[in-house]
Formats: sequence, structure tokens, C-alpha cells
Amino acid sequence: MADRIIPPTPSAEEYARAAAGSPDDGAWFSRRDPFALFAEWLEEAKASEPNDANAVALATADAGGAPDVRMVLLKDVSPDGFVFFSNADSRKGVQLAANPRAALCFHWKSLRRQVRVSGAAEPVGEAEADAYFASRAKDSQIGAWASLQSRPMAGRFDLEARIARYALTYGLGSTPRPPNWRGWRIAPERIEFWRDRPFRLHDRLEFTRAGAGQPWMTQRLYP
Repeated sequence: MADRIIPPTPSAEEYARAAAGSPDDGAWFSRRDPFALFAEWLEEAKASEPNDANAVALATADAGGAPDVRMVLLKDVSPDGFVFFSNADSRKGVQLAANPRAALCFHWKSLRRQVRVSGAAEPVGEAEADAYFASRAKDSQIGAWASLQSRPMAGRFDLEARIARYALTYGLGSTPRPPNWRGWRIAPERIEFWRDRPFRLHDRLEFTRAGAGQPWMTQRLYP
């Protein structure tokens, strides 16, 4: 069964063709600003990915250390960290409240590149959360009020009934941000850039720092 659904390991000829089309450019190993390098890679991904170049796997763990992971959308990035928004009552929100550390993994298949981020997670300020919520489409704002995210739902009708209820309440005028809807910023202590290379001999560049505001240290890693 596995040999019918799992892609085969590339042949030597396929690796050779990939090597010919992927010249070794080691200049990026001299980079010292991970956020500038990330911005460049994200811009390239926006031009090549079919959709959602800002999609990222978010990994959290509960108070007991049990891991969990799901896809979210990156909504801001700066030297302060990587920002996403969600419902604080969702599984991810509950886990971050119990264990405020997280990891991110961006994978841009079209570019054969990956970026991994890990660090402390903290809620963004109220004003920042309000500003982003106000920028969302009206239907998305109403959906944020209607969805009891991560909790059991008897059927789609229940959700549609709640959407109708909040559409009547907030259909006209501005829609306030739900009190349990917020953003988190992951302040990275480690960022790793990974680039596919033939024969699984990939390039890896790791940035680490002792804490926010501290200088970055860089090192190359074995694939």
C-alpha cells in the first residue's frame, strides 16, 4: 500500500538534474539579520506559491507538555516577532495560556525552502488587536463572534444560526472585537533557514539569541 501512495525516493539521475539546476550560492550564509532574510524569502514565496504564502504551522503544548500543531496565517512580522490572531478560547489559546511558548514552521514547496521559529509567545496589545480586527471583512468579523472555536458543534445549522444572530446585531455600523479574540507575538530565540539541496545535503543556517534585544549568533548546521 505504502509504495502506491508515498512518492519514491528520487533516482540518481533526478538528483543530478536537480543539482545542475541549483547552483551553490553560499552568499546567504553571511547574513546577520534574520528578519531581513525572512522578508526576502516571503516576498519570493508570495510570487511563487499558489495561495497563502503567509500560512505557517503553529506548534504549541499544553500544561502537561503534550504537543499540538495546526496551520494559521502570519499577520505581521518585525524584529519584535511573528504575529497571528485567533480565539483565546480555542485549543491553541488555552495551550498558550498554560504554556506560553510556541514554534512556527513555514514551508514554501514551490521554492523548496523552510523557516523554523521558536520562542516565547505573548498577547499583543489591545490597540494592535483592535486595529487588525477592524481591518477584517465584515463577514469575518461576524464569524469571529459566532464561532465557539474548538468546541463541539451539533451541526452546521447551529453555526449558521449564530451567524444570523450576530449579523442582526452587528450587520450595520462597526463591529467591536470580541473580548476573547486576540493576537499573539512569538518573540524568536531561534530562527533556522533551510534550503533544499540535491541528495538530501541541504543548506541550514541557524540564528540564535539569549533573549529579545540580544545580538544574534549564527552557525551552519549539518543537513
